Parts: sequence; C-alpha cells; structure tokens
Amino acid sequence: MQDQRRNLEGRVALVTGAGRGMGGAIAVDLARAGARVAICDIDMPALEETRAAVQAAGAPCLALRCDVSSSSEVANLFAAIVERFGTLHILVNNAALVPNTPIDTARRNRHYAYLTTPVQRQSLAFTSSISDEEWHRYWDVNVHGLFYCTREALRLMQPQRDGRIINIASIAGISAMSAHSPHYSATKGAVVAFTKSVAAEVAGANIFVNAMAPGGVATPEFTEYFEAAGEEKRNQFWQVVPAGRLGTMEEYASTVTYLAGDHYLVGQVISPNGGVVI
Repeated sequence: MQDQRRNLEGRVALVTGAGRGMGGAIAVDLARAGARVAICDIDMPALEETRAAVQAAGAPCLALRCDVSSSSEVANLFAAIVERFGTLHILVNNAALVPNTPIDTARRNRHYAYLTTPVQRQSLAFTSSISDEEWHRYWDVNVHGLFYCTREALRLMQPQRDGRIINIASIAGISAMSAHSPHYSATKGAVVAFTKSVAAEVAGANIFVNAMAPGGVATPEFTEYFEAAGEEKRNQFWQVVPAGRLGTMEEYASTVTYLAGDHYLVGQVISPNGGVVI
C-alpha cells in the first residue's frame, strides 16, 4: 500500500551508517515521506541493499562509501550530494561504532547479571580494562565523524536558512544502563552535549537540531545476541525493560522522520526506550 505521508516532498536527506539496521530503516522511512535520499556506509554490499529498498519506496538514491571518521572523505561525500541533488535539507548522523565484539558481549552479560541478581557489590572492572586504541576508535567515529558531517551540513544549511539535523544518541549517553561500555557511553553523552550546543547556535537560521536516544533496537545483531545468550541471560535483560520488548527499527525510524519535518523542537533529546529510562 502506498504510504500517504509525503511531508518531506522535495527535501534532500543524508543518512550516515545506512548500510544495515536502524540506519537503513531510517533511509527507507524518509523516502516514503517524499525525501530524496543520500546514504553512506563502509559496508558496500549492505549499502546496496538499502539503496534498492529506498528506490523501491519511490525515491532517488545516492549511495556512496564513506568513513565518517575521515574529514576528507566526508567533504567528498557532501560534494557528491551537492552535485547530484543541489543541496541538503536533512542530516541524520546515525553512523556509529557499537559494542558488539565477544569482549563487549561478555561485559554486557556480566552487567545484566549484576543488575538483576543478588550478588556481592564490587567493581565490574570495565573501564580499567579498556585500551587506548579501543577508546580512541569510538571517539573517531561516534564524535569526530558526527562533527565532520555536521560541519559540512551547516555550510549548506546556513546560507539557505533551512535545515534539520537529527543525531542518533543512545540511552547509554543519558543513563548508566550501558555501564558495561563506558567508551560507548562517553561518546553518546558527547552526542547529547553537542546536539544542545549546536541547536542553540543555529536555531535562529531555521536549522533545528535534535537527538534521538534509543533504547534496545530489534536489529539482526541484537537478535543474534539474544539467541546466543540463552534463556537466563534473556530473562535478566527483560527485567530492566518495562515494556517487555525491544523497539522495532520502524518505530525508531518514524521518530526520526518526524524530527526531519516541521515542528518546534530545538535541542531536545527524544528517547523511545520502552521505559528503561524514564
């Protein structure tokens, strides 16, 4: 059935990290709302799948490889968008490094067990085990990449006095629910602070900057984690989610599409999270 929401007709949107998961869902939802869509990622096979889905939703799509931690690659990305579409109205800073290695999984499992079972209080020793390299990799993508993309977007949006920027933060940046990943939490906290600062700076030019701070997202990666974790670990997780389920990618995507349209929100952090953080 044809989607009737066409409130973004004629707008040009960029979604970073759109190769899979929530980024891909956001790109498709923006397309259904009428936007012309540019997408980027470092995973080109996954990005091609998103391109096909965006085009199937009826929107023209520019798909390019871009490592957002490189300012030169970001500059080239924006130049290509201007060449193809003429300008940019909407930026969704979604690209991020997330904690999904086996070490990250072990930390997460320890944290959930600590939260939900009666055990002796102790240090979980997460921060003290993080290497310099691990720490810097998260900042390179999650914060430096966010800055590079925002800077290029504002250079287009400020002269036209028109723009929407949506930064994908996380409940990790507004709570202690991701204490198992202090490096990730620190970067998402920085996303929140950056959002508020830039929002206050540019709102007078009709550029509204906001953030979405998701809770758990029902991505294929999270599904794999649950399948591997076993029943006890799954039950421990659900103890901290009042809604009793993860948010779907479509639910999160529709929130982003709303923030990409007409509203009176400036510097706000919208957090769909099923009641994990209230």
